[in-house]
Parts: sequence; C-alpha cells; structure tokens
Amino acid sequence: MKAQRSRQGGPKPLPHFRARKPPRYSRHPVPGYAVRGRLWVERDGEIYLGSGRIALLELVEEHRSISAAARAMSMSYRHAWLLVEAMNRLARVPLVEKKVGGTGGGTARLTEEGRQTVALFKELQRSFFAFIGAQVI
Repeated sequence: MKAQRSRQGGPKPLPHFRARKPPRYSRHPVPGYAVRGRLWVERDGEIYLGSGRIALLELVEEHRSISAAARAMSMSYRHAWLLVEAMNRLARVPLVEKKVGGTGGGTARLTEEGRQTVALFKELQRSFFAFIGAQVI
C-alpha cells in the first residue's frame, strides 16, 4: 500500500498518530513567579490541624507542659490551651493527655494517637510541598 501524500508534498500522517501539542505552560519558570500554598486539615468546617498546631504539639511533647510550649512559641497559655482543647475535641481520641498538677504544676504529653497524627501531618506536608514545588508557571 502506498503512503498518501499531503498537498505540501510530504507523507500524510496516519490519523491515529497525531503530533503532540506543546504544553500550555512553560517548562521553564518565569523569573519572579512562584507557586505557594498553605496546608491545614479541617473537620466539620473547623480547623483541626495546621503547621502552627503541629509545632505546638511537638513542643508539648518536648517540654511536657502546655505552659512551657506556649512560652517557647511566644503564645499566651490561654491561647495554647484553647488550641489543645480544640484539637482534642475534633480528634477521634485525645491527642494530648493533661494531668492537673500540684506543687510542681501539671504535666501534658502526647498520646500515641497524638504522635501518629504529628507524623501523618508531616508526611502529608512533605507530599504537599513536593507537589507545589513541581508546579511551574
């Protein structure tokens, strides 16, 4: 079977072998532009986790105290306590276990669920930033 010729003289491409169209976006980033994003997790329309809340949970685990974690973040104790309460309320099981203190004050520590939640969020964050970093304008 002979190949058909196009009007320009070259061979006519077969219908199922179409040339690829160039992508609509440039493979080379435009100087000065960057794709950015923020990640948070909501439950029933209320913020459950974000990078600041995860940092608070990590500091609670490190210092074994909501008060010390709040000081390390330059945050009021009340605000930190409210954030911990909100996370505990929105989680399936509490993320932070608190004990009311006596002479030396109370203690707080992450539960196993809390440690797993921090690890899962950090993995989600790594994937998110890898995706964002791959986007080109």
